[in-house]
Amino acid sequence: MPGNLADGSLAVVMGRRRMCRDFSDEALKPDQLARLLHLARRAPSAGFTQGVAFVSLERFSDDRAGAGRADPRRADPVEAYWNLTLPPSRRASFAWPGLLDAPVLVTLWVRPEAWVERYGRDDKARAHLGDNQESWPVPYWWVDAGAVVQNLLLAAEAEGLGALFFGMFHHEPEVAERLGVPAGWRGVGTVALGHPAPDGRRPSTSARAGRPPLSDQWHRNTWATDT
Repeated sequence: MPGNLADGSLAVVMGRRRMCRDFSDEALKPDQLARLLHLARRAPSAGFTQGVAFVSLERFSDDRAGAGRADPRRADPVEAYWNLTLPPSRRASFAWPGLLDAPVLVTLWVRPEAWVERYGRDDKARAHLGDNQESWPVPYWWVDAGAVVQNLLLAAEAEGLGALFFGMFHHEPEVAERLGVPAGWRGVGTVALGHPAPDGRRPSTSARAGRPPLSDQWHRNTWATDT
């Protein structure tokens, strides 16, 4: 029999999840990343399109890092990402320097045409979403990708890890080129993963404002408010 959500481990994980902005340099266990990504991709997907992909960047061990310093073509993948998106000249004023210590970065990508192709098949044709991306009133590739991100954040929390999701924004083309991402794929963002530093889960300035009361967000039967 299903139990009460409030009494279950899922509610505990969801309740304690916080973005982590300060990491230790402790590596993940050998099978940990694969386990997290397996759970992340179990998110719901419109038409079971499954048009999400990951490119993970894992920090080199000390010996491989030494080789990377000697040969820039073999640079540490995590450091190469930061050099591209946050060059050393900008790091002195960066508010979260401990973020750069995360041992793993997972970049997420979607191929919007995968949803168009899926809804162009006979079993989905009556939805009239199979002509092009513009036929989608809501671009569900971003919705589905958001569900994957949330799964990844919750899976990391369940494993006792810290995680932070952040956008690529205007760096998307350079990141895609650096990682060899094929044409037609769009960057959703990046998730930093690792073991939290002692103060890694302290709230950001934005989060300190707190959430509004549930009554401000929950409208029962109609949006109309009492007067």
